[in-house]
Amino acid sequence: MTALLENFGIHVVNQFNVSLVCGNKLFATLALIKAGIPTPKTLTAFTEEGAFKAIEKLGYPAVMKPVVGSWGRLIALVRERDSAQAIIEAREEMQNALLQIYYVQEYVKRPPRDLRVLVIGEEVAAASYRYSPEGDWRTNVARGGTSQSCPLTDEIEDIALRAAKAVGGGVLAVDCMESPRGLLVHEVNNTVEFRGLYSATKVDIPRKIIEYTVKVIKK
Repeated sequence: MTALLENFGIHVVNQFNVSLVCGNKLFATLALIKAGIPTPKTLTAFTEEGAFKAIEKLGYPAVMKPVVGSWGRLIALVRERDSAQAIIEAREEMQNALLQIYYVQEYVKRPPRDLRVLVIGEEVAAASYRYSPEGDWRTNVARGGTSQSCPLTDEIEDIALRAAKAVGGGVLAVDCMESPRGLLVHEVNNTVEFRGLYSATKVDIPRKIIEYTVKVIKK
């Protein structure tokens, strides 16, 4: 839909190319790396053999994600080779070309939370900590995670603005993790869900998005 609207000269937020990059974890990671944004160590493979090599090079545990997906679906924490084999064999049987692209990341040693940072144009509007629900390591609010307000720091604002610029800018949610080597950006979302962020910060996010949209249209 975005591509069609843009083709007929209608301005949209976010633009098609931004959605294309953010909608594919591999494309987004490549954009972040090119811009010098710190990210988790990531390897990609296109065969079963390559997937095993990638996981073993990163070391167990490792995180395997589909290149396309949301809400933490089909993301797996692979703790040993038997688990890796079961997951890879299952994905091969699904006969889904996207699931046979193996996107593997290091398991970052972090607190039981990550950061959701909302960028609207050139402004960092709000940030929250997202905590994992009991019995899960993922922090998605849609899966039962909880949010708590996160004070904005120069480091958070800098990395969020740089990450947003790297993928093309707009209204974006930049997800970061605290690691021993500083903040790492592990995802940039172009379809921003902000229920948890709003409940934690009380920032009037809808108003800020509308004001930004009006400002862009008037240019």
